[in-house]
Amino acid sequence: MSMKHFNIPQSELHLTYSRSGGAGGQNINKVNTKATLHWNAVETTSIPHDVKERFLKKYSKRLNEEGVLTLAAQEHRTQNLNTSAVIKKLHDMLNSVAVAPKKRVATKPTRSSVQKRLLGKKLQGEKKKTRREKITY
Repeated sequence: MSMKHFNIPQSELHLTYSRSGGAGGQNINKVNTKATLHWNAVETTSIPHDVKERFLKKYSKRLNEEGVLTLAAQEHRTQNLNTSAVIKKLHDMLNSVAVAPKKRVATKPTRSSVQKRLLGKKLQGEKKKTRREKITY
């Protein structure tokens, strides 16, 4: 599924940058490459209402009290790549709830499968009955 049907305006996305952890030598100490995205999922108007409901239900544990989702990316060594990565994470999360799950249709077992099951139970019971110790008084 493509990411084109969610056009979130730049005004709704709040990006901050900080220093990344991990390897990178002196570059780590002087360049803010870690990208952190803050997006208010509760107050957004850029996604359809049903998608928003599914998103809030699925990712409720990742939202703070105000309904703000915080995502971070620091796997790349440049700020631009980390910014793209964190926006892609948001789009992937939205795409995971974009399509409503199919409703389950309850079905009955077939008559023959019920008969086979009952016959198997009967045979198992007969087998165990022959193993019982006969008690005579």
